[in-house]
Formats: sequence, C-alpha cells, structure tokens
Amino acid sequence: MPITNDTALDAVFDADTIAVVGCSTTSGKAAHEVPAYLKRHGYRVIPVNPFADEVLGETAYDAIGDIEAEIDVVDVFRPSDEVPEIAAAVRDRHAARGDVETMWLQLGISHDEAAAETEAEGIDVVQDRCMKVEHERLRG
Repeated sequence: MPITNDTALDAVFDADTIAVVGCSTTSGKAAHEVPAYLKRHGYRVIPVNPFADEVLGETAYDAIGDIEAEIDVVDVFRPSDEVPEIAAAVRDRHAARGDVETMWLQLGISHDEAAAETEAEGIDVVQDRCMKVEHERLRG
C-alpha cells in the first residue's frame, strides 16, 4: 500500500539526497520549480535528465544507475506509462547499493502495479502527490 498517512509522508523529508527523474532545465515548469524548492530547503538534488549536462547548478545524469552518490529518494516527473521502467531501475539500484528508501511519483503520476512491485522490495512509494506541496504542508 503506498504511503498516504502524514507521519510516513513527513518521515520522507528526513532524507538528505533526492534524485529527480525528469528534472527540467525550463524555469516555470513544475519539474524545475519543485527541485529548486527542495534545493533551497537544504536537500541535495541530483537531476536525472539525459538531455541536459547540468540542471540547477548540479551535474545531470542519464539514468538513476549512473549516480555515484547515495540516494534517499527518487522523485519522478515522467508520465505514468514510464513508471514501470523507472521503478525497475529504482529496485535494481536498491538491490545493488542498498540505498533509495522512497520512490515518489509527483502529482498526476501513478502506477499501482509498479508501486506494489517496488514496495515488495522494501522501498516506500508515494503516488500522485507533489513533494513541494507536502513539504510546505508538513514542514512549513
């Protein structure tokens, strides 16, 4: 069952490092503004965007598996039909490195089957919620 209660949601924000799949170089887009907000609030944001070299002053990576640093949360800004592939990469990363505690699917993004498979591997999943909105609400 995906995370829905406030206590569990709030615990996600104890993270240090958030990899953002689909992080955008375009100011004004949610996939740019939400990671910028998270960075301003002290999180290390690692952009995953194969079409950019850098986003928000950080080196952009082509894929989750390319990131050398430890990752606490993978925040997804890609269409729901891409979630199974992303979730598989998250599970592979978790199995290989032991990191990635949470996969967060942004507002409007969900995939129940991929979420269930990911949770079965011990990774928490949040679906169809905005990290910025939830952070503001819970951590003000």
